[in-house]
Amino acid sequence: MRGEPDGEGRLMRPKVTVAAMTVAVVLAISACSGDDGGVARVDPGEFAEGSTMADLAEAGAITIGTKFDQPLFGELTEGGVPEGFDVEIAKVIASELGIGPDRITWVEALSANREAYIESGQVDIVVGTYSVTDGRRQVVAFAGPYFMAGQAMMVRADNDEIRSPEDMDGRTVCTVEGSTSADYVRENHPTATLVLFRAYADCLEPLRGGDVDIVTTDNKILAGYVESSDGEYTLVGEPFTQEPYGIGLAREDTEFRMWLNDVLEQSYEDGRWAEAWESTAGTVLGEAEPPAVDRYALTP
Repeated sequence: MRGEPDGEGRLMRPKVTVAAMTVAVVLAISACSGDDGGVARVDPGEFAEGSTMADLAEAGAITIGTKFDQPLFGELTEGGVPEGFDVEIAKVIASELGIGPDRITWVEALSANREAYIESGQVDIVVGTYSVTDGRRQVVAFAGPYFMAGQAMMVRADNDEIRSPEDMDGRTVCTVEGSTSADYVRENHPTATLVLFRAYADCLEPLRGGDVDIVTTDNKILAGYVESSDGEYTLVGEPFTQEPYGIGLAREDTEFRMWLNDVLEQSYEDGRWAEAWESTAGTVLGEAEPPAVDRYALTP
């Protein structure tokens, strides 16, 4: 959890407490199994003094924002613990800090609140189908990307009229507030009626009942809903944007960002990225390759 800048502009990190992390959070989950997942504690002295990595290693705990309603990437189990590809990538990051699964506090990070949670310090990082955009990089920073998706459309399986993005024109389209998908519809299909909810799962019942014609977001997210719909929904057409998923963090924390990039690249090489994919989203979506990490320079 991130603190306020001191008089010299340096970030001061307060003591991590679950109570502080749950303020204004829709739902926060901290695993309490006592299972450290075989993760050994890391000496904070391995990191630069005062760095985010040293602070997190010293605290032995981390707060991570992710999605709670997206099959294959970030979804709650019946026991109330997140699972999916994003969750596994987050665990890789935590393990490099000597933090096991039992010391991760999971916070639901909706598309509309991710930047606010990072800026306010309510989360240390966000790993939750978080598309990197130039606009968002003016507010927060991104490590990665660690996955590449693309915006697509989902319709009822009996709909044979909608096949391309142009078919959004004049129809009712559902997505979530604060998403790149909503921005695309506004900019490219102004005659569409845009219905916005807090979470993508909220679009499912309106689609089922015919109140909306199309649900649009990243193809890999929609594929999870199709897989779990028992034939109710189908994907149509090809992806029509590029959506690089990055790890969101405080904008000025370049040292932490570069360290996160190092960890991601290491996971590509040692097989942990592939293991995370194959044990989660890959069971449905098949083979995938990680994209190249973008070590961009921070601009004003």
